[in-house]
Amino acid sequence: MSPGTRSWVVPLAWTAVLLDGFDLVVLGTVLPVLLRGHVWDLTPATASVVSTVGLAGMMLGGLAIGTVTDVIGRRKSLIISVALFSLCTLLCAFAPSTFVFGLLRFVAGLGLGGCLPTAITLVTEYARRGKAGSATTTVMTGYHVGAVLTALLGIVLISPLGWRAMFVAGALPAVVLIPLMLKFLPESETFQRVRETERSAGHAVAGLFRGGLLRATIAFWATSFMGLLLVYGLNTWLPEIMRQAGYPLGAALSLLLTLNVGGIVGLLVAGRVADRVGIRPSAIVWFCAGALFLALLSVKLPAVGLYAAVFLTGCFVFSAQVLVYAYVGRIYPDAIRATGLGWAAGIGRIGAISGPILGGALLTAGIAYPWGFYAFAGVGALGAAAVTVVRPGHHSPARDDVSPATRPATT
Repeated sequence: MSPGTRSWVVPLAWTAVLLDGFDLVVLGTVLPVLLRGHVWDLTPATASVVSTVGLAGMMLGGLAIGTVTDVIGRRKSLIISVALFSLCTLLCAFAPSTFVFGLLRFVAGLGLGGCLPTAITLVTEYARRGKAGSATTTVMTGYHVGAVLTALLGIVLISPLGWRAMFVAGALPAVVLIPLMLKFLPESETFQRVRETERSAGHAVAGLFRGGLLRATIAFWATSFMGLLLVYGLNTWLPEIMRQAGYPLGAALSLLLTLNVGGIVGLLVAGRVADRVGIRPSAIVWFCAGALFLALLSVKLPAVGLYAAVFLTGCFVFSAQVLVYAYVGRIYPDAIRATGLGWAAGIGRIGAISGPILGGALLTAGIAYPWGFYAFAGVGALGAAAVTVVRPGHHSPARDDVSPATRPATT
């Protein structure tokens, strides 16, 4: 493979993840408008159903496409995922009813669920030795850049053009991205090296529970559940929770923007810390710090203190989940890495479903502020506890609870 072709891997994967990040925030951005305008007679309860079916699609997409990726290759899987969710995102702009809108969100979720583990797998396999943490967090900055751009688009587009313009804007980049991926995105060298071995979906899934991996697999599923519950719960309902606390819509959307800017900064810092001290201890500290700042949001703070707390919450909560993905990439062997990531992300989507449901229930009960933040803080603490269960052993390519500088050489 030529150096020029290799150089396309991170930019194309980063852009694909950016579009995935758009979907992370778009529903939370348009929900206040849909609810206030009684579009399709939408209520917080029915909005939670729409959010849930989209996340159910992501769960199934992560499980299916993540597994298939180890069979047909990373390149094909990523292109199919991007094409599927981009088309359905565009069609959401023309949905005539809640049912159609929810159905399109479900099908888009199938592609979105497969995009993230496939992109991370591809980037991880091209990462330099000892740089798995920063490689994963770098590509995941695209996720939160997409979220930040979506929050900005919501401020700029919704008032003059309406909520439907958000979905048109989210689909348009694929018109450029997909042709570039078809021309320049290479297949994983790791996948090509082992393509002659036995390769089936069942074989890949069974590998998650063999060779001493059972404990790690279950722990990763639990940790991913907690992490994605926080990510999706906050991004879906933070604007509405802040409105319940007495803030205007503009300020609530600004806090959502601040949350995701914090996520980007946190990713850049977390990856470098993980490369120096190890992914496992970094993930534990990040979950604990996220829980602390979530609890702090329940306190009435002055404007500067509030924005600082939201920023730091984003720093720790969002990058904690990404460190889990980086850890998964280090524990599983090459032949089942995408399957491991896909299943961790797919099972984690149950947490992503639970987050908006939890937020919606608390909002319906009128207690989302401050009790929602206490609940989310508890979830963060459980995430930290789940990470501690994973113990690198003979099955992992390198120890991840120590600095790369002190790890023994591997062949």
